[in-house]
Amino acid sequence: MSDMRPMAEMATSAKRGLRLGEKFGRGGTEVRVRRAQQLVERRELDAADVKSMHSYFARHEVDKDTKTHSWDSDTDPSAGFIAWLLWGGDAGKAWVHRVVKSLPS
Repeated sequence: MSDMRPMAEMATSAKRGLRLGEKFGRGGTEVRVRRAQQLVERRELDAADVKSMHSYFARHEVDKDTKTHSWDSDTDPSAGFIAWLLWGGDAGKAWVHRVVKSLPS
């Protein structure tokens, strides 16, 4: 099994998501904020966490096609973009994809 400790890039994305969520008041459910805090602290995740993240990224790739607000913006971010950051951003998606392959079925 791969190292289950989130990468620094994931923590950076999660910090940005927490900051933007607080500033704009969108994108952060309780679950997302809790996940972001895990990533910021770079606490080791378990297989259930990784699978949950994998499912999130698979379901929310479509959020990048936002029609309101902006993707990858610090001045008018969409709720989907903030949520994406809270789950570790693009670095989190790549990491989860790699790690989930090493998990037992």
